[in-house]
Amino acid sequence: MDQKNPFETPNTFKLHRAEYLVGFVLSIVLIIIHFGEIRWIPFIALFAYIDLIGYIPGAIAFRRSSDGRIPKVFYVLYNSMHSLITQAAVVGLWLWLIGPEWALLAIPFHVLGDRGVFGNFLKPFGLPFEPVSEPLYQRLVDHVRARAGAAGLSERVPAVPVPDDASHITQGAGL
Repeated sequence: MDQKNPFETPNTFKLHRAEYLVGFVLSIVLIIIHFGEIRWIPFIALFAYIDLIGYIPGAIAFRRSSDGRIPKVFYVLYNSMHSLITQAAVVGLWLWLIGPEWALLAIPFHVLGDRGVFGNFLKPFGLPFEPVSEPLYQRLVDHVRARAGAAGLSERVPAVPVPDDASHITQGAGL
């Protein structure tokens, strides 16, 4: 929401996803326009390698874990492979070594689709690898809604009390 409170309420999360959906739709339009010019084997490889390295190993480890805890390396792999910075470097390297081509649309199609369509953003160490509802998050959302309601910004929603200094909540959690 801001640099001092880097969390999102459900509405700001929807708006954040919508921004990525615009890029995702643009990538689809470009794929359709240049359909006959796309080399499909590189397109599929560029699309798939992101999850083959960045998601599937962590998902397998998470499902095999008895308590849902997995090594941080899986989070690092996911975040690295789903980073627009990493993927820009891959595109730049591809452009330098192979040259420009429409198969590169697989990368924004994948990353922007993950964020816009599925709501998958980078994974913090302090949360499970796969999405699991966090009751403390709901308390925080209720608290933010109540403050907005008290300021006359939206309908007041009853809130679970949250301490003024909730820093203890995220300390050591990697959030």
